[in-house]
Amino acid sequence: MDTIYVLILGVLLALAVMSLIVGVANDAVNFLNSAFGSKVSSRWVIMAFASAGIMIGTLTSSGMMEIARSGVFYPSEFMFSELVMLFLGVMFANVILLDFFNTFGLPTSTTVSLIFGLLGAGLAAATYKIVQSDSLTVNNLSDFINSGSTLVIVSGILLSVVLAFIGGAVLMYITRIIFTFRYKKVFRNFGYLWCGMAFASIVYFALFKGLKSSGLISVEFMNMVHDHLWLSLLVLWLMCSAVMALFQHVLRINILRVTILVGTFSLAMAFAGNDLVNFIGVPMAGYDGYLLASASPEGASTMMGRLMEPVQMNYVFMLIAGAIMVITLWKSKKAQSVTDTEINLAKQDDGPERFGSTMMSRSMVRAAIQTNKAVEKAIPRSVLRFLDRRFLPLRPTEEEARHKAPFDMIRATVNLTVASILISIATQMRIPLSTTYVTFMVAMSTSLADRAWGRESAVYRITGVLTVISGCFVTAIVATALGFGVTLLLMWGGVIAVAAMVVLCIYIFIHSNRVHKKHRETKHIESVHDNKKHTREAAEIVNACIADVSGTMYKATEIYKETIVGIFNEDRRVLRKTVRDSNELFYAARERKYEVMPTLQKLQYHYIEHGYYYVQVVDYMSEMTKALVHITRPSFEHINNHHEGLSKEQVNDLMGINNEVSAIYDHINTMLSTNDFEEIDRVMRMRDQLFEAIDDAIKNQLRRIKSKQSSTKTSMLYLNILNETKNMVLQSRNLLKSQKYFIEKN
Repeated sequence: MDTIYVLILGVLLALAVMSLIVGVANDAVNFLNSAFGSKVSSRWVIMAFASAGIMIGTLTSSGMMEIARSGVFYPSEFMFSELVMLFLGVMFANVILLDFFNTFGLPTSTTVSLIFGLLGAGLAAATYKIVQSDSLTVNNLSDFINSGSTLVIVSGILLSVVLAFIGGAVLMYITRIIFTFRYKKVFRNFGYLWCGMAFASIVYFALFKGLKSSGLISVEFMNMVHDHLWLSLLVLWLMCSAVMALFQHVLRINILRVTILVGTFSLAMAFAGNDLVNFIGVPMAGYDGYLLASASPEGASTMMGRLMEPVQMNYVFMLIAGAIMVITLWKSKKAQSVTDTEINLAKQDDGPERFGSTMMSRSMVRAAIQTNKAVEKAIPRSVLRFLDRRFLPLRPTEEEARHKAPFDMIRATVNLTVASILISIATQMRIPLSTTYVTFMVAMSTSLADRAWGRESAVYRITGVLTVISGCFVTAIVATALGFGVTLLLMWGGVIAVAAMVVLCIYIFIHSNRVHKKHRETKHIESVHDNKKHTREAAEIVNACIADVSGTMYKATEIYKETIVGIFNEDRRVLRKTVRDSNELFYAARERKYEVMPTLQKLQYHYIEHGYYYVQVVDYMSEMTKALVHITRPSFEHINNHHEGLSKEQVNDLMGINNEVSAIYDHINTMLSTNDFEEIDRVMRMRDQLFEAIDDAIKNQLRRIKSKQSSTKTSMLYLNILNETKNMVLQSRNLLKSQKYFIEKN
């Protein structure tokens, strides 16, 4: 064998390590979100259970390894020299694609990435052989691609997503009806039976099914369990319930915590058993192909038909892969970003949402509301009242609200139970479903059934779900294109192309880590700010409000002055900057409005009047910044479209108004910075004088319009500036007045 193939094999193994790192960063959300989202225990305890599950799960994935070598294409149709380039193309495409998704904190499917990467690479290798051959045509493409197996795999992925959503929603709805959100009293009497059922299902599918092929459980015992399945399940349920009853009533252990931690262990084990093929399956196939080619006299020209034989597990490689996965799990910052996305979409309470509103999400919510109204008409009111009482959320104390988990432990156990069962069944049947989308759809369906998606948040949550799900199709398309393009490049370019791709992957990996680190630092600063804000006492909230108002007014003053000067000089650069700055100011004010409710909850009972004036201050600040945006945007658009500038008379009138506005804002900013409002009456008189000047300017402009001394678009811009200036100053005066009362109540 040529030395070049040894180097290529080394590149494959290096890519396997990179794939493990980026893959675990993407898939950690699959088995961590329930434990982290319910705050079941400390981080190191959760990670310890997950790590143990990963290490054991690596021993159960040998059957899945066959997917990488014969699930999508026929290796018997390729020589080793061709197949190794195919494998390289898949790994390069996988690492690039997954790292891109991880950098921006979006979960995607490593299974979809692998399957469609293999499909694209297989098509590229087949195309290369057809072009190079005189006897092969496009009609021979089916000889290379295992279309039947590929169709089964893709169908399994899509079906698992549907089953995950339906199963999670149904089980969560029934569970919540039984236990409600006030589950502690009921749970003391019947919780051990319910946890015993969840525990039994997890144990059966994760251990009996997952470890069946590992040899750790005797064949005779497994056959006995299979022959008496329902009796075995009943006995297992009774045994698990007895253990849970012992923990709950004798040892006084919270059995929900036990179930969630064991569920995290089993889901991590199922993840490793199902998804390890996504990370090292291709390099392992390349290594086995190298051994076959080295032992053959034909060398690199050896046909790879023997790769279709059953995989012989290499425990050394498996354990090394498991160790890398565990280390990545503990060290990766990108894993936390992906986990945050899913937990945010599944949280029980309203609040700032990561995703916006789209026409599709609005249409779906509208249809759901209409359907719900129709269903409610067909159900007796007594039943509806009963159901509403079962789903009535708790009202936590101030201290509980501060440390409240995104969702409770009842939902976390449902998430883990449904996801573990589905993934373990698929692993046993050797169907590579997407663990990312199974766990994601289970989490979304349980949050929907748990009424976490209220009228305030449903549109944004649905947008988030559609964004993540659409990522599946994007992943499929991009993975196919990348696999095809990279593999074709490698087969045509040879060693030079391999070296170029290695350099490119290293650059992308380093660059994306820098981008993610910068993004994390920004989020960390915001998080620290938010944590400080949420833990302030009432007086500190008052001081923060004073600082926010003062800073906003100073910025608004500068932006308004720059806008007026930019219009006079027809300076596009200055006006573009004012649009950007005013947008930032407006969005910051709007976010402050969304945070009104959490802030009011932090104000204690005897600060009711504080809350009243705080709401007014926030509202006036939002309206003032909105008026400023309505000045900056039309001004920039007017100049950017090269419309006629302001006339000399318009400039003179506007300069006088600008001077009066500046004088008013100087007084307002002085009062806000010193908290001395003795001159507030003077500001009122200055405001009245300004309004008279604006009225005179409007009348002058109407005369110019009548005599056709001004163009239509210039007149519209001028009148808009005058009206919005009046509105902005009016809201600023209201803001100043409310701020005065707000401070006096402190």
